[in-house]
Amino acid sequence: MNVLRQALADYLAVRRALGYRLARAEKLLAQFLDFVEHRGEEHLTIETALAWATAPAGANPNWMSRRLCDVRRFAIHLRGIDPATQVPPPDILPGRSHRATPYLYSTEEIFTLLAVTTTLRGSHRKATYRTLIGLLAATGMRVGEAIGLDRNDFDAICGALTIRNGKFGKSRELPLHPSTIAALAAYLGRADRPRQSPNVPALFLSPAGTRLNDAPAALVRPALSCTVAEALPPWSAVGEEAV
Repeated sequence: MNVLRQALADYLAVRRALGYRLARAEKLLAQFLDFVEHRGEEHLTIETALAWATAPAGANPNWMSRRLCDVRRFAIHLRGIDPATQVPPPDILPGRSHRATPYLYSTEEIFTLLAVTTTLRGSHRKATYRTLIGLLAATGMRVGEAIGLDRNDFDAICGALTIRNGKFGKSRELPLHPSTIAALAAYLGRADRPRQSPNVPALFLSPAGTRLNDAPAALVRPALSCTVAEALPPWSAVGEEAV
């Protein structure tokens, strides 16, 4: 392993220790070092970084900016090891942010979402998505966190949910309103809960008895983009029909 490859491994290890996943950055930076080595260079230069980030010609400007941003962060780290490293200035290929503006659902719209679940096939499927939407609305948690919940993550006695491997791999506990506790307990105790896979630990199950995946969860993805906990009454206002 040459000096640049070892420096990249050290850089990724340090940042991951801080909670960053860097899956895309690892791939891009490995490709960048391939480019550097192909040019026969031993130090990072602005010219080489720009040549790599702007290839191929006609690529999306935001993609070019993203590539150069990853190189810039690595170069900042590398300069502490190799003073000959050149760090691309932040005003080169600045790019533009196109992050969507979060939409805040009204109470009426949340109840409409809940009502739509009645059009699904199967009593347990209806209950699953109604409970899932209700949980998202009551807690503001991410949909990926919700479908990743296991039964053991729900503590009805203490009235809390444990979110494991959330953003940046961190875990946290969410306190629950008594009505939310009752609704989750009722969902888990349904007589029509699939029995095909008794060893599946998932809290939310598909009709086949497997953990929900991201595809059917797209039904409730709009709730992911809004924080509605304050806009909604406690789950008791939704009633036992939520389950």
